[in-house]
Amino acid sequence: MQPSTKTGGRSHTPLSAARILAGAIDLADKIGIEQLTIRRLAIQLEIKPMTIYHHVPNKQAILDGMIDCVFSEISRPPEDTDWKTAMRSRSLSARVVLARHPWAVPMMESRTSPGPETLRHHDAVIGCLRGGGFSVEMTAHAYALIDSYLYGFAIQEANLPATGGKQLADLAETIIEPLPADRYPHLTELATKLIMQPGYDFRAEFEFGLDLILDSLEATMTETDL
Repeated sequence: MQPSTKTGGRSHTPLSAARILAGAIDLADKIGIEQLTIRRLAIQLEIKPMTIYHHVPNKQAILDGMIDCVFSEISRPPEDTDWKTAMRSRSLSARVVLARHPWAVPMMESRTSPGPETLRHHDAVIGCLRGGGFSVEMTAHAYALIDSYLYGFAIQEANLPATGGKQLADLAETIIEPLPADRYPHLTELATKLIMQPGYDFRAEFEFGLDLILDSLEATMTETDL
């Protein structure tokens, strides 16, 4: 166990790059990445702003580290199963992590100085697809397709005012109720017969789309082998 220091009567873990990154992620989860500043981060950590630079060189290094931490939370494709099961497992893990850190989605592929966890994750995904029989070209196609869907769904999920339960049903009812049903018959049908019904959860749509993609990739691989 690391020794603690005290500031203002409070006990703290000694300041380190890891603690700074954890604080930055926690703050971004609360206020979004656009509002994250060194001054706000210092307040979060209860330190002086300049103290941060004793452990990280600049804000870009903090952003690089934050994304690397997010990648570390995503499960890599397991090596003890087939590529399709492994990629499904990895993608489901990624959706959960990105729902926890929605600010990270636009930044996941934007870093020009990727950290070791980021590189290990990409290498593991590529290795999973190559080990599953994908050519280099098909690996590139498959990776782009899967992650385009993954990131797009994560953005959509993060921006929905509700994703399921009574909150979503009430929202749908509020929108649909004042509308003339005969003017928007298909929208009304979808809302009343599905979205407003008990048990509907938009997040379940992710698995449906993911399975379509994986099945299509598997079929393409089979056709290529013929």
